[in-house]
Amino acid sequence: MTVEAEYVIADPVVASVAARAAIETSGVVRLEPGLRGLVTAWTRAARQRWKGLEPAPADGVRVRTVEGRRIVEVDVVTSGVDQAAAVGRAVQRAVTRAVADQTGLSVAAVTVSILDIEAAGR
Repeated sequence: MTVEAEYVIADPVVASVAARAAIETSGVVRLEPGLRGLVTAWTRAARQRWKGLEPAPADGVRVRTVEGRRIVEVDVVTSGVDQAAAVGRAVQRAVTRAVADQTGLSVAAVTVSILDIEAAGR
């Protein structure tokens, strides 16, 4: 008799993987949660603490599933040295690859919002 196991990888785990991939991308200074991101992060952290888990760092990243498609939204601050559009594309590639490599899940879309560009020497 064989037993099939089903594994569910929760959105906060995907968000944490995405956050790590984004912050490690060249040209990204930091993740910036913004107002909506702060509310999401506080809610997620409270829910995880209630379950007795230590919240994974994922500020500035939101994961949602729409009609069975996983969408990752990342809010970043980029360096003034790098072209913002190029950094955004690099973040999209890094997040898509990291989520697939580390979780086995595919991402339908990665939306990158550049909330600020830091001038050099700031």
